[in-house]
Amino acid sequence: MKLLTAFFFSLSLILAHAAEKKQIIAVYDLEGQITESGQVSGGLLDLGGLNSDARRPLTHYDVVRSLEAAATDDQVKGVVLDLGGAGINLAQIQEIRRCLKAVRAAGKDVWYYTESLSNGSAVVGSVANHFTLLPQANITLTGMYSESMYFKGLLDKLGVQVEVIHIGDFKSAGETFYRTGPSDYAKKQSDILFESIYQQILQLISEGRKIEPSALHKMIDQGHITPKAAQEFKLVDHLQYRTDFIKTIREHYGDDTEFDRSYKMPDLDGPKIDSFMDIMKLAFQSGKSKKRRHDYIAVIALDGEINDASIAPVRKEILKVAKDEKCKALVLRVNSPGGSALASDVLWEATEELKETGKPFVASMGAVAASGGYYVSAGADQIFAEAGTITGSIGVVGMKFILGGAMEKLGITVHSRQRGKHASIMNSHRPYTEAETQIIRESMLDVYSTFKKRITDGRGDRIKGDLEKLAGGRVYSGQDALKIGLVDTLGGLNEAIAHAAKLAKLKKSEYQTHLTPTPKSGLEGMFAGPEKREDDDEFISMSSPAKPATLIQQQLLNSPALQVLTANQRQQLKQFISRVQSYSKHSILLIGPDIQVPRLTN
Repeated sequence: MKLLTAFFFSLSLILAHAAEKKQIIAVYDLEGQITESGQVSGGLLDLGGLNSDARRPLTHYDVVRSLEAAATDDQVKGVVLDLGGAGINLAQIQEIRRCLKAVRAAGKDVWYYTESLSNGSAVVGSVANHFTLLPQANITLTGMYSESMYFKGLLDKLGVQVEVIHIGDFKSAGETFYRTGPSDYAKKQSDILFESIYQQILQLISEGRKIEPSALHKMIDQGHITPKAAQEFKLVDHLQYRTDFIKTIREHYGDDTEFDRSYKMPDLDGPKIDSFMDIMKLAFQSGKSKKRRHDYIAVIALDGEINDASIAPVRKEILKVAKDEKCKALVLRVNSPGGSALASDVLWEATEELKETGKPFVASMGAVAASGGYYVSAGADQIFAEAGTITGSIGVVGMKFILGGAMEKLGITVHSRQRGKHASIMNSHRPYTEAETQIIRESMLDVYSTFKKRITDGRGDRIKGDLEKLAGGRVYSGQDALKIGLVDTLGGLNEAIAHAAKLAKLKKSEYQTHLTPTPKSGLEGMFAGPEKREDDDEFISMSSPAKPATLIQQQLLNSPALQVLTANQRQQLKQFISRVQSYSKHSILLIGPDIQVPRLTN
């Protein structure tokens, strides 16, 4: 009996060892928007409809951390990637591409499949050693195109005037409200940024596929490219249907291979709801704070425009990790065009509180970290940006909507009372007087001076040249921002985390990383209540505004009449409504220009 027991025990060890050594192919079949924070807005301005889905959003953090692990895991022999259904920006694409290069450098295969050859798929696929295209693929590799919508005509029809004051000639935010096209300054900086991004795309494709940039540009200018021509030009390796592509991979690795579709990924399926009791359980569990048991680096994402509502949870998390002894460093992932000057400064103060604890603070810039987005990054020990990141826009804009004409059209009259010479300076029925304009300008100059001080205090002698000549609302790509010292290093989230660990003197085996707050599905977000406060938490805290008004706007954006608009146009309409909200609440903003960078994926 003992002999039989020993035999089965040995057999189980052998089987377990064999299972451990089974080779893995990590599969990334990505769909939907790849977000930064993973936080569900509750459908506030979500053009995709009310997000009450039980699935948790996929984040950029999830993808790049998984790809980094795949590059160093001996069991992983290769990765398979399809980004066809993913909403992804240039900065995310550049980091994912770099992660795939690391996989290749480790001697592993990268299999990339796409049914549409676009700028984005060509950039990512350029580093694959098996780049496969559908034989009847849709090819949109025709260059770069973008268009910006201007709303002056619409506002004129409504009887709404817009008065704008800029600090900085290149501070073009707000032009879409009071012009029918860009100013000369705005056009100049947009052209420079557009050219920088286009050249980056050409360079990345050319480098990966070993094609001369001039030859690639010439091919793009042909306009019509067939899948066969793309293969002959060596843009892609193979033309196959999806079933044949999968069959090829299976035959290449054999039966003793695990194709892992969730390799080092969190559970995206969300809570299982089978009954009312499951709903009640979810409701009671929401809002409970988890205490970390191991040393970790916190990754906190600021995603979207900066206002009271958007910064409240970010600020709360920064202050929380500042007090957590297990948190050894912070990486702030910024993907924001800016917004309220006041809210930007409130968030900056939170980062200063963290720095006073001695913990390293590293900023990682996403697709855009402009104006207020740069403001909150400026104090970081190190700033990382992708070459295609849009940043800078150091300047201030003030705006007032004048609704007198609209109210007159509606038959509304106004009677006002006033005490104090300038009490009515912000009333919405008339433009500023000359004296009021000067008052607003002086206030904006104070904000502009503070903005520049935050940068000089944070960046010091890393700024190359006179800050005033670099500011004035000028916008830069990450590649150009590096040259003038606005950022320190070209790199993404993984590089920022590694640098934070270095500053904290942590070895890789000594720490974990956590995206905080933990991403939630739409269903979990519905039940999320306030977290229980510790005794030393602030006894007064920021609050978020109510959401119903924005839900109504969402319904308007999803109306059948607007379905004819392209995704880019709908995004600009969403941004227009969001900006109206921001300008209505805050008269002085640190917000970047309305530069539209074209989508890189279909």
